[in-house]
Amino acid sequence: MLFVLTGFLAALLAAFGFSTYQASAFERENVNRGELIDVGGFRMNSVHVPRPAGADLPPLVFIHGASANLNDPMTAFRAKLEGRAEMLFLDRPGLGYSERGGPRNAFPDGQANAIAALMTKRGIDKAIIVAHSFGGAIAASFALEHKERVAGLVFLSPATHPWPGGIDWYYSVARIPLIGDLFATLVAPPVGLALVDTATRSVFAPNHRPDNYIAAAQIRLALRPRQFQNNAIDIANLLDYVKRVSPRYTEIKAPTVIITGDRDKIVLPEIHSRGLARDIAGSRLVTVHNLGHKPDYIVTDLAIAAIETVAGQPRDLDAIARADEARIAKDNEN
Repeated sequence: MLFVLTGFLAALLAAFGFSTYQASAFERENVNRGELIDVGGFRMNSVHVPRPAGADLPPLVFIHGASANLNDPMTAFRAKLEGRAEMLFLDRPGLGYSERGGPRNAFPDGQANAIAALMTKRGIDKAIIVAHSFGGAIAASFALEHKERVAGLVFLSPATHPWPGGIDWYYSVARIPLIGDLFATLVAPPVGLALVDTATRSVFAPNHRPDNYIAAAQIRLALRPRQFQNNAIDIANLLDYVKRVSPRYTEIKAPTVIITGDRDKIVLPEIHSRGLARDIAGSRLVTVHNLGHKPDYIVTDLAIAAIETVAGQPRDLDAIARADEARIAKDNEN
């Protein structure tokens, strides 16, 4: 019995050691490109692009989705919007290199408040909020809690409404005290590393994932135990949160464009995007045929046109969407 117990403890320590080493390796391979700033008892990480002399757009604040960090939207948008606007790319609380902060930061409204505080520290009074996937719930909460700071809203495949069923089992496990800690520490890094290629391809499906996406967007940072657990808790809390808050979306008055794909299997457009378009009076919904869950990468030009639209610039979003559909169809033939 003692031999078995000793062997079990040795295996546990070895697994813990490997996990710690792997998490450190993820950080060595994905250095922090941002700056940590105190926003009231904890620090948030962000990359701030100051307002250029020739800016033709209001400040832009980008909110990333689940299992991601500031490098995801920054890779998609920064180069294409450089010289046009002040931009703020941020790691949501507890993800990327941002600290978690208090228990409210496990919910979209807490994260929205943290983003508002970060904007203040960065000298941004009002901005167009551009949000992808899980970030959509945070952007909607931001518009409810800080409406005076919203110049416009661009939702990209947003997760905003109650959905049937629940969540994947490992998200629930990861938030159980002690068991969740062990799971996130011992299981997430090695299993996540083995699955990250397949998982990211499924997020882009049926579209092609850029070959350099995992490295450029620093996706492996989400496999560190604490960040994995924070992400799991965020997702586990979302369903009850949107059940409570989504009836208030009718209060949102900011100019709004919602972009979704009809092949999105991650966040169902008929529930979330159509529901958001129904709830926000005057909003514009653009659905792209054969587009999956990543309009920020696959139809970046359409997303930028949406930003321009909410900024008051005339853009034919339907024409741009149809041109993107033709390009996607051609890409699928190759």
